[in-house]
Amino acid sequence: MAKTLAEINEKIRKGEAVVVRADEMPEIMAKKGPEKAAREVDIVTTGTFGAMCSSGAFINFGHSNPPIKMQKVWLNEVEAYGGLAAVDTYIGATELSLDRGMEYGGGHVIEDLVAGREVNVRAVSYGTDCYPTKKLETTITLDDLNQAYMYNPRNAYQRYVAAVNLSERKLHTYMGTLLPKGGNVNFAGCGEISPLNNDPDYRTIGFGTRIFLSGGKASSSARAPSTRRRLASATSP
Repeated sequence: MAKTLAEINEKIRKGEAVVVRADEMPEIMAKKGPEKAAREVDIVTTGTFGAMCSSGAFINFGHSNPPIKMQKVWLNEVEAYGGLAAVDTYIGATELSLDRGMEYGGGHVIEDLVAGREVNVRAVSYGTDCYPTKKLETTITLDDLNQAYMYNPRNAYQRYVAAVNLSERKLHTYMGTLLPKGGNVNFAGCGEISPLNNDPDYRTIGFGTRIFLSGGKASSSARAPSTRRRLASATSP
């Protein structure tokens, strides 16, 4: 007999739910068969994540004193997009550092913020009557920000691509190194531990589904708490 979500939730409340990882379930199925496995196991957990193209974070810094309209912004020398509001920016995970190149980029900036480390902020502006400051240099942590929203618009792939190289030379691609003349095939995906592979009809996963991200609970509408602090230092025009 099929279990209902209400029955499973009741077992969770009582501390009686049987939970296994997705990579453990195939062995349980092989030993006990699908019917017995379904009776004995209540929850199968899946969990994978990787920042990829389009991943990034919207950030609101709060105003300096005097205020600045951030025309161009760099975080740890990684350029962020400044064409938003006065002190809003978008830091893309794949943008490279001006001084460290391939060794450091936007994804590292986001990691540093989440880890509570200080990040250097540098901004320039053309200056206006409302926003007279033309240059700003300071340091911030995640707790100093008004808002920080992380976006991953392309992490929701149920199936991704496989890549093969039919040319005569080795290719270095975002899908890994591809050997010439079809010497290898690289694919993106995580198979049996993928949440979306395990929910092909999207019966569980959708907008607002609660997930664990970087060790904390999140959902499609989650955001960092607002602290309403001001940037500490600015250079007047």
